[in-house]
Amino acid sequence: MLKLERLAQGIIGPARDPLAPDTRAHTLLVGLLAWAGLGASGLASVSYGPERAYLALGAHPELGVFLALATLLTVWVLSLAYRQVVELFPSGGGNYKIVSKLLGPRLGLVAGCALLVDYVLTIAVCLASGTDALFSLLPVEWQSHKLVVEVGLVLLLILLNLRGIADSIRLLLPLTLGFVLVHVGLIVYGVASKAGDLTGTLVRSSADTVALSGDIGWPLLVALFLRAYSLGGSTYAGSEAIANNVNLLAEPRIKTGRTALLSVGFSLAFMAGGMILLYSLWGAQPTYGQTLNAVVFKAVIEQLGIAPGASHGLLLLTLALEGAIVFVAANSILIFAPSLLGRMAADSWLPHRFCNLSNRLVKQNGVVFVGACALLILLLSRGSLGLLVVLYSINVFLSLALAKAGLCRHWWQHRREGPWLGRMLVSVTGFCVASGILLVTLTEKFFEGGWATLCLTLLVIGGCALVRHHYAKVETLRLQMDTEFTLPAQVLATVTRIEPTPDAPTAVILATEHWGAAIHTLLWVQRLFPNRFANVVFVGIVKVEGHVWGRIDGVQRRKTRLDESMDQLEAFCAQAGISATRRIGYGTDPVAELQKLLGEATRHYPGCVCFSNKLILQDSWGFSEWLHNQTPLLLQRRLHLDGIPLVILPLRLSGSEHKSVMA
Repeated sequence: MLKLERLAQGIIGPARDPLAPDTRAHTLLVGLLAWAGLGASGLASVSYGPERAYLALGAHPELGVFLALATLLTVWVLSLAYRQVVELFPSGGGNYKIVSKLLGPRLGLVAGCALLVDYVLTIAVCLASGTDALFSLLPVEWQSHKLVVEVGLVLLLILLNLRGIADSIRLLLPLTLGFVLVHVGLIVYGVASKAGDLTGTLVRSSADTVALSGDIGWPLLVALFLRAYSLGGSTYAGSEAIANNVNLLAEPRIKTGRTALLSVGFSLAFMAGGMILLYSLWGAQPTYGQTLNAVVFKAVIEQLGIAPGASHGLLLLTLALEGAIVFVAANSILIFAPSLLGRMAADSWLPHRFCNLSNRLVKQNGVVFVGACALLILLLSRGSLGLLVVLYSINVFLSLALAKAGLCRHWWQHRREGPWLGRMLVSVTGFCVASGILLVTLTEKFFEGGWATLCLTLLVIGGCALVRHHYAKVETLRLQMDTEFTLPAQVLATVTRIEPTPDAPTAVILATEHWGAAIHTLLWVQRLFPNRFANVVFVGIVKVEGHVWGRIDGVQRRKTRLDESMDQLEAFCAQAGISATRRIGYGTDPVAELQKLLGEATRHYPGCVCFSNKLILQDSWGFSEWLHNQTPLLLQRRLHLDGIPLVILPLRLSGSEHKSVMA
């Protein structure tokens, strides 16, 4: 056991103290890391998004110049719209939190589940496309090993993110910088070399467009353009990652978020629009076995006038960086998908264990779960990029449209409180763009397999609804038990607490913010061991979870609720003539922290006995056991190795058993 823990610590890294002053500086992201890590999913779309949009124009490349302009403006407008999100929701949460707060929790669930499914598919698509790009440079006989490489990359991503968000981004930062520098340099040179013909190209494109409208009519022309514009939609969603994860940014958080959004928006708009403009100026034509990026970059590099060997090497470097950037994009998804899981778990849509942080302050359950889901999809699809692309990029625009609708509603409701019209126009524009792309994407992909994505999303929504119903039922029963044992404020203020003596027999009882359960355990102890214990020590922890880490007041609020529970417990004991005290700890791992506190208690109170409780739910399904953290059972195993007994008593939340115990 200890050897495995040392091995894991050597691979993942030493534990971090969530309360240490310098911990936030090592785990939160400054502007450059946010741009390179969180913005990588958008930057990676330059490798395939502009190509899909341009090829959708078919035999009408004269529309390419206008498509480039539309792409540039769309990315920039959406980046401005997300600046509003950073200002309104500085604690992060993104589309899920926006929709939940502004349109209600049910639509928030739809947005969250849509994003979750899209995130998993995005990781699979990124790894499949990156591996395809890599193996296109290798001999054909190596193709049979492609799936093995994809599986290995998923496992590598999981390992990197278990070490920590900032650590994984720092490691992959050179790939992002190399991708952007090489692509920007080639785009600038490619456009500049055709600058003399730029005006002529614009004039010819305008004349050809007018002529085309005369042949097929303006309605069909607009439909053709909108279809191409929508099929490049994966390029437009790059800025959302920053707004979704403001809580991961370094202070001052809003300023860092704005800077990162501007950086991602500018670089993505320039490269996406620049690639389409490059296709138009250089007259790029599809070539079998090559991407359109490879075709146009080859032409641009050949005009540089460098040696053939250097020219070929630069082309290989460019294509290798395109393959590498999608790997970085998959890593960025594995950063903020667990954050989404944690927020949905905090709202009880998902198991609460997704809120847990590891000792490296990473949502390790979310990282492993999302990585495992992506791995399963890759295995089921055999890593087929063609199949995965059909299922991909529908849900992201569903959540985006809902979020923009929520912002429109917000600005309309607050139109009398200050300047609102400009913000309203930005939100309306974002909603129209997202809705239009969603409709076109659904029309294009529904019968090709898009229906499977929607069915999968509905299944996830149904599962989340069942989890929420279970947690609501349990919470109601817990609150009923608290109410039955609650002492009024005047009693808490006047009761005289009795300090325990270390030599007297002592019962150590685990407590939480629900004092009714701890009192129930105490009553069971008195019933089973009458007049045995003169002292009671209540032990609890303030667990640092994913949805409170990063908030300055989050941990303190949990501490306040636990203190209120401890006040009720000590007052209850004082009324019964029992000496009582408390011990409170902090940590991301409740089992490890409780193990430490109980060890200290047994040394201070020799011969004490530790007690806890375990929920017993009537008429519950089998999965309900998995929805609770099973902390007492895990703690009992560890304490047994330390020679400390822990007695676990049943706590049946039926509203009747605790009454019989009181009697």
